[in-house]
Amino acid sequence: MLGAIFERFVKESPISVMVRGLMERVFAPETINRIFEENASSQYTRELLFSSIVELMSLVVCGIHPSVSAAYRAKAEEMNVSRTAVYDKLNGVETPVSAAILRETAIPLASLIEFVGGKSPQILNGYKIRILDGNCLEKTDHRLEILRTIAAGALPGKSLVVLDPELRLAINLFACEDGHAQERSMFSEVLKTVKEGELWIADRNMCTVGFLFGLHRSGANFVIREHKSIPWEPITSLQAVDSVETGDLFEQTVSLRDAGEFLRVRRVILKLKKPTRNAENEIAIFTMLPTSAVSAAVVTELYQGRRSVENLFQTVTENYECQIQTLGYPKAALFSFCLALVAYNILATVRGVLASVHGVGKIDAGLSDYYMVDEVQGTYRGMMIAIAPEHWSVFADFEPEQFASILQDLASRVRLKSFLKHTRAPKKKKNPPKYDPQHPHVSTAKLLATAKKSP
Repeated sequence: MLGAIFERFVKESPISVMVRGLMERVFAPETINRIFEENASSQYTRELLFSSIVELMSLVVCGIHPSVSAAYRAKAEEMNVSRTAVYDKLNGVETPVSAAILRETAIPLASLIEFVGGKSPQILNGYKIRILDGNCLEKTDHRLEILRTIAAGALPGKSLVVLDPELRLAINLFACEDGHAQERSMFSEVLKTVKEGELWIADRNMCTVGFLFGLHRSGANFVIREHKSIPWEPITSLQAVDSVETGDLFEQTVSLRDAGEFLRVRRVILKLKKPTRNAENEIAIFTMLPTSAVSAAVVTELYQGRRSVENLFQTVTENYECQIQTLGYPKAALFSFCLALVAYNILATVRGVLASVHGVGKIDAGLSDYYMVDEVQGTYRGMMIAIAPEHWSVFADFEPEQFASILQDLASRVRLKSFLKHTRAPKKKKNPPKYDPQHPHVSTAKLLATAKKSP
C-alpha cells in the first residue's frame, strides 16, 4: 500500500520527492546535533534537541508552515516541550552554530552536484571562484519589550555570504548581530578562510587596502570594484585597450600601499555608453590577474558575474521566509536566514541533478525557482501525511552513489514544461492615468460595455 502511495508522488511530483530526500540527508539529526555540539560555546541540550529546532524552522523558512507558532502547533506532540522552551532555544542559537550549519551542509551537496556532473561550465581556468556580498536583515516587529517605545526600524543583524558560482551554492557565511555594524568589520574572519588559487569577486564595499593585501598574502587573486576612498598611485598612464557592448575599456597599472608594503595591480575601467541607475558613467576594477592570460574584457565580465549573489538573495527573499519579522532577537533572525540559505542550496542541488539529466544550459536558462518552490510548498504537507516521516529515513541510509542514482531517476521523470520561466515582452511606455476628483469611482461594467460598443 505504501509503495503505491509513494509511486503516486514520484509520478506526480518528483521534485517534491527529491527535495524531501535531500532534506532527510541534510537535516539528519545526528549531523545537526554534531554541528551544534562542536560549535556551541554557551548553549547546551536539555530536553530539546537542536535537531528538533532545525527541523521545525526548516518547515517555516521553506514556507510549509506560515509561522513559528503554526509549525510548533503541528509538531507540539512530537516535540513534547513547551512553546516557551522552543522560543528560548531559538532565541539563543549562537551565530557560529548558524554559520556552521550552512558551511557543513554545503559540503555533501557540493560533492553530489560534482558527482552527477551538474556543475556549470568552468568560469576561469585555474581558479576557484568565490563571490562575496553583504546582506542586511530587514527590520523586525517591535515585539521585544526594549523595542516597544522606539519608532525606528529594528535591525537584527548583518552577514557576508560566499557563493560558489559554478556549483551555485552558498558555501559560507559570516554573521554579525549588530545591524549597524560595517561589513568591513567581518573581513578578518573572511580572510581566515581564503585559500591559495581562489579568485574573489566583490563589489566596491569590499574594497579596502587591508582586504586586498590580505587576499594577496593568502595566495588568492581578486576582481573587486574600486571604492573612491581607496588611495592608489599611478605607475602607467591610462590607455584604451578594447570595446565591449556596454562601453569602452581602458587600463593602467597602479600601486597600493599598506604599512610600507607595496602592491602592483591592474586598474581596469569600463566607460559606459549608458549611465547606471545611480548616474555613474564608469566602473573601475582592481585585479592582479595576468594581462597575458586575462583580458580587460574578461575582467569586466567576471565582475559583472557577481550578480549571481544578488540573484541568490532575490531567490531566497522571494521564495523562502528568510527574514521572519516576528523574530526580533538577532541570534534567532540570523539562524532563520542561514536555514533559508540551506533551503536555497537544496533547491540548487535539485537544479544541479536536473542539469545532469536534461542539460546544464537548458536548466540554467529556462527553469523557474518560483514554480519549483511553489510545487514543493503545495505538495509537502499532504505528502508527509500520506507518507509518515519514519518512512523517509531510508534516504539518509543510501550510499552516496546510490542516492545520486535515485535522484537522477527522479529528475528524468520531471516535466520541465511545468517549471519554465515566462518571458515578458518589453514594457511599453504608458500615459499616466487620469483622475477626476468629482468622479472618484467608476463602474467597470459600464466602461466595458462602452468599449464594446466603440468601433
